Amino acid sequence: MTDDRKGTVPVWMLATGDARVPALADDGPMTAERLAELRSVLAGLAEEPIATLEAHPLPDRLDRGRGIPLDAASPLAQHLSQLITQSARSSSASAPAVSEGLYRMVIPAKVAAQFGQGVIRPMAAKGTVCAFRGPLVDSAGKIVGGAKFVPVGPAASAGAVGGAGATAGVAIGGSAMLTVAAPLVLMAVAVGVSAHADGKRQQAIEHITELLEQLQEQELEQEQSALDGCRDAINKATAILLDQGKPGVSLGLDSAVHAINSALGAVDRRLAKWQSALDKLPEGQAVDLGTLTKSFPGIDDHGGVFRAHLELATLAIALKRRVVVLQAVEHAQSDPGNLFENFTRALKRDQQRLDELESGIAGVLVRLSMLELARPSGLRPVFTTAEVDRLMRAAHRIHQLGDGAMVDSRSTDVAIEIARDEDGSVVVFPALPA
Repeated sequence: MTDDRKGTVPVWMLATGDARVPALADDGPMTAERLAELRSVLAGLAEEPIATLEAHPLPDRLDRGRGIPLDAASPLAQHLSQLITQSARSSSASAPAVSEGLYRMVIPAKVAAQFGQGVIRPMAAKGTVCAFRGPLVDSAGKIVGGAKFVPVGPAASAGAVGGAGATAGVAIGGSAMLTVAAPLVLMAVAVGVSAHADGKRQQAIEHITELLEQLQEQELEQEQSALDGCRDAINKATAILLDQGKPGVSLGLDSAVHAINSALGAVDRRLAKWQSALDKLPEGQAVDLGTLTKSFPGIDDHGGVFRAHLELATLAIALKRRVVVLQAVEHAQSDPGNLFENFTRALKRDQQRLDELESGIAGVLVRLSMLELARPSGLRPVFTTAEVDRLMRAAHRIHQLGDGAMVDSRSTDVAIEIARDEDGSVVVFPALPA
């Protein structure tokens, strides 16, 4: 790898096609800030999407449970290995010297916007650190400053993805530091997006289980069971597609997609009802809690039906995002000459509905959090302590609804981190804001 005392980090410039860019003078060491500027320039000037890949030491403490493991024979692992090997031969001074490490691929915001806003939202992590955070980590997993990023010369050939027919090479014109590696970028994005969606699914399942234990609602339990039953088919289809196979009917993916689409139909109907109920409330006036709970049952409780509906919506959207990625990968691999463009086109088209659903739900939560609750109506001039406490608790819980809502869909750079072991196997972590 690199000597932490020197603080140097090898970095590759990966193009997803033959890119024409102006000659760049950054052949020597760069700061993290300069590298970020260079990404922006490449994103704006290159004809094809440009990603960067950094090689960092592998931290001792790494929660691999939140990532998707792939063995050394998988296309992503093979392409990463070939890129490292070929780079070491052609540019031994800046290429990694050992096989294991934490590789951080950064996709520019211009391209990341096509993956759907659900990919670029931060996701709360539990337990130990799950992946790389910061400019450089040492062998103990601690962040150290003063990193210098050293461009690595392009590999002569990073091989072809099986069935895709795309090889890596030097980009045409401009800087000689660009390496065409569309299959590697495609696979990293696909697995990172899938891992992110599965992480959101796991969080939703935890919340739903807790809520349903309190509610004991049989219909909601059946809805959860139908959705969670889709996981096995999606996991198997993911494994097959990432190995360049074609999922057959026996996997049950068709029935899983039907269950997910049915759940999304329920989300559509509930969202329309919520929006209609909010539109009917008197503008600028305090709202009676009883009136609010008729349209949003249990909104004043920690585990109400309304909150269970929100978590079921999160679960359905997360599962659908995984399916959309699978469909996009299959579509891209079916056209070897148009690998990355097919992938991003399919993602952008199919995820538009999911983005609109998430934005609609976020808008409802923000509107609810801004409501003012009216005093309890009645003939008595004085209210009991229990009534006052309930109103205060309800107001606090309702105002908190807007805390987790994100209606700002502005895109940001996306980082996908890959832990690579000495045997060539990898673990791809959920895509996160860079």
